[in-house]
Amino acid sequence: MGRFGAIEAGGTKFVCGVGTGPDDIVTTEIPTTTPAATVAEAVAWLSSNGKVNAIGIGSFGPVDLHPDSPTWGYITSTPKADWRNFDLAGTIREALGVPVRFDTDVNAAVLGEARWGAARSVANCLYLTVGTGIGGGAIVSGRLLHGLTHPEMGHVRIPHDMAEDPFAGACPYHGDCLEGLASGPAIEARWGVRPEDLPPDHPAWALEARYLAYGIANYVCTLSPERILLGGGVMRQSGLYPAINGELERVLAGYVSKIPLAIPAQLGGLAGVLGALALAMD
Repeated sequence: MGRFGAIEAGGTKFVCGVGTGPDDIVTTEIPTTTPAATVAEAVAWLSSNGKVNAIGIGSFGPVDLHPDSPTWGYITSTPKADWRNFDLAGTIREALGVPVRFDTDVNAAVLGEARWGAARSVANCLYLTVGTGIGGGAIVSGRLLHGLTHPEMGHVRIPHDMAEDPFAGACPYHGDCLEGLASGPAIEARWGVRPEDLPPDHPAWALEARYLAYGIANYVCTLSPERILLGGGVMRQSGLYPAINGELERVLAGYVSKIPLAIPAQLGGLAGVLGALALAMD
């Protein structure tokens, strides 16, 4: 079968890998700086690890995934100014001379979990990462969900009681969308403390569980996932899982007869790069 290359292109770091699956993948991490420097380092590392048949890329976004678009493979309207309108897939393809498959980082992560992780036994699943931002990917009837563009699950609008939570929100585009209220930077901006430094009994976590449950309720009602997987730095607070599931049941109020439980993603920090590897293998 040969070996394949993978890039999880994140806003903070690129995770590059070479292999055929979780048992043999070799990875490295590269800080995300300028496009020229970051891509050059990624290409050099991939080139030094032998020939690969194809490269899969799961990238932060927004990105252009339309196969007929002249800007397919570009990172488009990202807040990271240096990366705006950058041809990531084309640059990698030209440098390495192999086919490239390109998708969002969260679509890659859900694909990795479906291939090797906690979603192997279902045809419909959702992956939500809660960290520096909030993003989601979904598999519906065994296929990654795409459309006019790609899902932007972190930017759904959710109920926000300004009397209870007067925080205006941290999203530069929408203020108090889900990402603006429940991402890691939103938690830090609201409470003045990084999420990892908040104690388990801090009131931040009850509010976080409620906001995430509001968002997940939207996905349950529209996508009907059989399994909901959560990852990202904020979700290292293990007490969030039972709190989110309790809030989700309350929010749905008996309307949905079968509510999938939100559970931790199984592949952890490797979900994205393994999903990019699966993109290449496909």
